[in-house]
Amino acid sequence: MRSRNSMYDFAIIGGGIVGLSTAMAIGENHPDSRILLLEKESHWAFHQTGNNSGVIHSGVYYKPGSFKAKFCRDGCQSMVEFCQKYDIPHEVCGKVIVATEEKELPLLENLYQRGLQNDIAVKKISPEEVREIEPNVNCIAGIRVYSTGIADYKKVAEKYAELIRQQGGDLHLNTKVDRIIKTSTGQTLETNQGTFETRFVINCAGLHSDRVAKLGGVEPQAKIVPFRGEYYELIPEKRDLVKTLIYPVPNPAFPFLGVHFTKMIDGSVHAGPNAVLSLKREGYQKTDFDLRDFVEVMTFPGFWKLAAKHADEGIQEMIRSLSKAAFVRSLQRLIPAVQSKDLIPTHAGVRAQALMNDGRLVDDFLIVEGERSVHVCNAPSPAATSSLEIGKAIAARIPAPVLRVQR
Repeated sequence: MRSRNSMYDFAIIGGGIVGLSTAMAIGENHPDSRILLLEKESHWAFHQTGNNSGVIHSGVYYKPGSFKAKFCRDGCQSMVEFCQKYDIPHEVCGKVIVATEEKELPLLENLYQRGLQNDIAVKKISPEEVREIEPNVNCIAGIRVYSTGIADYKKVAEKYAELIRQQGGDLHLNTKVDRIIKTSTGQTLETNQGTFETRFVINCAGLHSDRVAKLGGVEPQAKIVPFRGEYYELIPEKRDLVKTLIYPVPNPAFPFLGVHFTKMIDGSVHAGPNAVLSLKREGYQKTDFDLRDFVEVMTFPGFWKLAAKHADEGIQEMIRSLSKAAFVRSLQRLIPAVQSKDLIPTHAGVRAQALMNDGRLVDDFLIVEGERSVHVCNAPSPAATSSLEIGKAIAARIPAPVLRVQR
């Protein structure tokens, strides 16, 4: 291991799947560079990556031409190839998106057209064809998305870390960045495990990305507002109700996809999530509370503007959070046979949603450049699917003058 007093060419803050993929991509582009990766938790992919649904997304939902659409479409393929290469558990099982009411048919058609515009393999299917794939689904129309899959993203992240080590990168767990100080040659990172010197900083801190950006003297352009996604799991005896992945038609004005059924890579089936404001940025339990996080949200004008705009949806999400019966009714729109007794609570996830001061949701990946720094200030789903592509894109932004010509 190199001395902590040595100068690194690049320091990545955050050991989720985006931070790891970025470190790996920089190492591939610049094999002679000194790379440092700092993660405040005890293992990689501890937060968003380690608690997501494990879906390899196709990109059918995203605006044509957006970073999300491009990164997801390309990432869907590169993630499958990565899993194949390194024997990581995965399955390209496809999914169905179904309309259960007449008013959803135009929205389903829009999704189909968007899939075509994003160059994704999609097909309109009848209710009978839906039931050939998912015999227990109730619907009036559907579309089949062939490239959607599932994977073990924790194992993906662990493989990224292994590859970074093979490249010669220095990885530190249990290391929290407290201060960033600009120097004549780069930046000093003061942490709970000592001080590190680097020429360039890449901020991939996820739920804390806006705060890390400010530590580096950069205005993040948005504030992270945490939303907790709560799931139930089908009991083992009822897992055969779901064969692949089953999604409703989402509200295009709302940033969440609605409660759905997901077959996990371990064979379990998760149902959800609902989406409610978390009172702590890393608040996985309903009772979790952090005063600083709470005050920041409550005093942020953008949150109240968002809440007013989506009051009806927000109320429904809160009702589902408080009432299992309401949650079950949402699921029964897709699979009428599901009963309350078939579901048990399982782990929740927290999504870092970037929000503008005027209440607008940041609907795409947000990457902000600073002086000798790059800050990933919004990387929500499908960030895990897109991680290889995001890492390459960030690595491509690194200015060549940062690198020393000779070692």
